[in-house]
Amino acid sequence: MPASREQLTEFFAKDFPQTKCQIVSVEQGSAVVTHPVGVDELRPGGTVSGPTMMSLADVALYVAILGEIGIVPLTVTTSLNINFLKRPQPSNSIRAESRLLKLGKTLVVGEVHIFSGDDPKPVAHATGTYSIPPQK
Repeated sequence: MPASREQLTEFFAKDFPQTKCQIVSVEQGSAVVTHPVGVDELRPGGTVSGPTMMSLADVALYVAILGEIGIVPLTVTTSLNINFLKRPQPSNSIRAESRLLKLGKTLVVGEVHIFSGDDPKPVAHATGTYSIPPQK
């Protein structure tokens, strides 16, 4: 049974209180998630760190998946690849737009474009594969 934005927000608050990611929307096979950018997210040179963008990409795909299959906490990342396309502009947040490419019974493949501020061109592109645990 699909999970709503509200259900996912509640799940993240309870089970992932450490994340700074905020769920903006969950649609059929897609999600938009943001991450605030402050001094903790910057690396030397004043740009958003790679680990921050990877975390955002991972969360955005996880949200899109759970939006489709419901809250199945043990759905896990099996691979995550990211290409950093250009330096993020100084901004208050970065935004990930994820979409599922394949939703199978046990594996899911998706992609994410990450944007910085109002720039219409992505600063990073990620692909990920996730494993859905077998149903009992």
